[in-house]
Amino acid sequence: MTLTEQILTIAILAAATALTRFLPFAIFRGKKTPGSITYLSHVLPPAVFGMLVVYCLKDVDFTSGHYGVPELIGISVTCALHLWKRQMLFSILGGTVTYMLMVQFLP
Repeated sequence: MTLTEQILTIAILAAATALTRFLPFAIFRGKKTPGSITYLSHVLPPAVFGMLVVYCLKDVDFTSGHYGVPELIGISVTCALHLWKRQMLFSILGGTVTYMLMVQFLP
């Protein structure tokens, strides 16, 4: 890619991101949010995290090696931290650090 193409690509991506962020506010300005949008705002985050858990565990072999112990402990730590503090970033960071430490230092 030339420099011009790179700049154009970044500009288009920035504009598309801004549009997807600002468009809902422009559409629903001064109006009551439809029930379907409110429903989706409550249902989609847990669904996305459920899909992420399935995706992360799809290649784990529970019959060899560490038998998926680091993964299961990482998920358990993430769940426990989230139930304790209710802070998404803190929970994800704690579970990730736990998993990475176990993968690095388990024999």
